[in-house]
Amino acid sequence: MAKRQLFFLRNVFFFTFTAFGGAQAHLSLLLRYFVNNINFVTEEELLELNALAQVLPGPASTQTLVGIAYKVGGLKLAIVTFLIWILPSAALMTLAAVWYSLLDQKHKFVEILQFIHPIALGIVAYGAFKLGRKVLTNQVSVFLAFGALVGTLVLREAYVFPLAILIGGMVSSAIGTPHEETELRVRLFANINPKKLSYFIGVLLLMAILGAIINRTSPFSLPIRLFENFYRNGIFIFGGGQVLVPMMFTEFVQMKHYLGQTDFLSGFAFQQILPGPTFSFTSYIGALGMKHGNYGVGGQIIGGILAVLGINLPGLILVLFIVPFWNDLKKISRIKYSLSGINAVSVGFIIAAFLMLLAPVGLNWLFLAIVLVTFLVLNFTKISPAWVIMAGVILGYII
Repeated sequence: MAKRQLFFLRNVFFFTFTAFGGAQAHLSLLLRYFVNNINFVTEEELLELNALAQVLPGPASTQTLVGIAYKVGGLKLAIVTFLIWILPSAALMTLAAVWYSLLDQKHKFVEILQFIHPIALGIVAYGAFKLGRKVLTNQVSVFLAFGALVGTLVLREAYVFPLAILIGGMVSSAIGTPHEETELRVRLFANINPKKLSYFIGVLLLMAILGAIINRTSPFSLPIRLFENFYRNGIFIFGGGQVLVPMMFTEFVQMKHYLGQTDFLSGFAFQQILPGPTFSFTSYIGALGMKHGNYGVGGQIIGGILAVLGINLPGLILVLFIVPFWNDLKKISRIKYSLSGINAVSVGFIIAAFLMLLAPVGLNWLFLAIVLVTFLVLNFTKISPAWVIMAGVILGYII
């Protein structure tokens, strides 16, 4: 493996174990590790990959990181990067579910997490501020961000995310596109590998059929159904982690009763203190889902693996399918100019997520002070979010 790729994997490790705060905070860390420290990609390329990830269903941070890896070292490096990124947090969330179910230590979660909520809010605010400074550069982008903010807060439905992204891309494309490029479009679509496209469609159909068949016939249906459930959700989750939680709660708590509301919220709170992808929360749900089926500890571990692979696989397939011809794709003016609108809408999503997370805090001045201090520390110093999180855990034990 080339020296540059080894340096890249080293930075992937650093990113994996310091990437707190969800996708909103991850973008600033991606800039730090893969643009500023060592210039693996340019800042423009990173923002373009992030915009592409916003268009696709699935975890935006994971897709952006995998896209960078593909640009640096191709498919093998992209797969290794994906595994390094998801395995630590997924393993910890699975073990947390096993520990939670076996030892029933619910009060331990409350003790260590009482100050994590405001710290996470500060990290989200920092991510919104950093991204907003880069992409809200004109009246149109500000209008799109404000529209996405209002739409999210008023409607509070999952369909708002893909709809707002589509509208944002169309508006900025219509305003910015100077002309059509027919010849480039012909060359682009001529380069698309029909086999790869058929594989992706085939996986979708296979999972749907398999889930339907296993539901009815197999006495060991729960693991297959879990994988199918998470794979299906991975196809339809737009907007990242802020959409993941309400969708998971609705399906697995309210509809299927695989775990209770307290169990769900305790797991989500624990996930907030871990670095890595927000989507690793699915490992916790999958593990407790297998407990629901009385499969034992081994079954819970399998459930955690199936859940995190199922939720990530659609987005991984899509980003690896598109990145190879992304350089041609983004040259089409309508697509190129749509990216600014998509990024602007993403800022609106982040601000909406911040406000919705802030609502339960209310006028708790200590919590609000922690939010402000976290933001100021991240914005004006080079202190890693990991140290801020650890300070919050220590504070939780002391008070």
